[in-house]
Amino acid sequence: MKILISGAGEVGNHLATLFCNEDHDVILMDESPAKLRKAEDHLDLITVVGSGTSIDDLKNAQVKSCDLFIAVPPYEEVSILSAMLAKKLGAAKTIARINNFEYLQSENKEYFRQLGVDEVIFPEHLGAREIMASLKQVGIRQMFEFSDGRLLLYAVKIRNNAPIVGLSLSEASALHETNEYFTVAINRDGKTIIPRGKDTFQHNDLAYVVTTKSGAEQLLKDAGKIKYEVKNVMILGGSRIGKKVAKELEHEYYIKLIEIDRDKSNRLANMLENTLVINGDGRNLNLLKDEGIGKTDAFIAVTDNSEVNILACQLAKKMGVKKTVAEVENMDYIDLAENIGIGTIINKKLIAASYIYRYTFKANVSYVKCLTATDADVLELIAQEGSKITKATLKDLDLPKDMNIGGVIRNGEAIIPNGATRILPDDRVVVFALPSGIKKVERMFL
Repeated sequence: MKILISGAGEVGNHLATLFCNEDHDVILMDESPAKLRKAEDHLDLITVVGSGTSIDDLKNAQVKSCDLFIAVPPYEEVSILSAMLAKKLGAAKTIARINNFEYLQSENKEYFRQLGVDEVIFPEHLGAREIMASLKQVGIRQMFEFSDGRLLLYAVKIRNNAPIVGLSLSEASALHETNEYFTVAINRDGKTIIPRGKDTFQHNDLAYVVTTKSGAEQLLKDAGKIKYEVKNVMILGGSRIGKKVAKELEHEYYIKLIEIDRDKSNRLANMLENTLVINGDGRNLNLLKDEGIGKTDAFIAVTDNSEVNILACQLAKKMGVKKTVAEVENMDYIDLAENIGIGTIINKKLIAASYIYRYTFKANVSYVKCLTATDADVLELIAQEGSKITKATLKDLDLPKDMNIGGVIRNGEAIIPNGATRILPDDRVVVFALPSGIKKVERMFL
């Protein structure tokens, strides 16, 4: 696939890396030669110095023959105009990054399609949704829903108190007459393992587990997680994500939002109806103590500084906060944040990549999630008539070692699969795969 990316910022560079690793033909365009030289140093792609709002520059970047045009410049107006021009000039599909939530409303999305913008993406909105989902289910690091919540993917930290620690996957499954969850991957010491029945759960493992709503209780019990209710939430940073989380949850939880910028604090105080906005430095331990951090159930750090967010969450944990969430945009810090016990990690680059990635597949992919604490991806694919995945039971298919099938939705019903399960045409299948397994997965579903 030929992909033209307009904007060589953090999101654009991450997308370029992702697509180059998948052997797509990537063209990266930006007005900054320095940014493009940096990309050229470590990626096999074509760079074009130019603006996404210049017709001549777009033509020079071969927009007419591109299969996918992605506009991720710093400014929303530039992003939208770039996608509109790209469509008019011949791009097959266009995606624009936006910063305005009202553009996501169905009637407005249709308006943008008429203008030539096929899809719009708002990473901050998606990040806020991930944070809100993590608050709804305590005891887990991350939660993702498939097929309107019929299947769930949980990231669960395994500690020595877990009943399943030291047990193999087969032994853990035998604890119950009916097993209602399936472990698709384990992150151990920074390495992702696609486990089989003989692999064991160990202390400090981060297990990725597919389950159902009814099976979630069994999973959390086996993982040794104790239920608690979230009532008091403290948010550090009045960013778009922080503002969105506060606005959505302020009538459900008691929320305090700390913002260091006085003018922004005043604007937030006028905008939010039931949130206590405090102007101050969230790195100040005395301030956190004065504001009752010891009585806080969840602490969310979403400033524009990854180091500040990680440090603040560490302080919160030391003060006894059960649930911590940090926005970590520096990719090099994600492993650090995971290893020191930050509960949930949010990264806008991975969120944007997840949304856009599915448009590069030939197979029918309805959902993709690029996970933060591992280099693997989870996909929801729809099985086609005659595809290899439907030819035999799972145990007879000789599935590649770098992928795992965690769940199936058939006629609206969720199935946790075993070796005897056979995928049928039109089934929605949740697959966990390492980068080396992505193309193998796609071929099995074509």
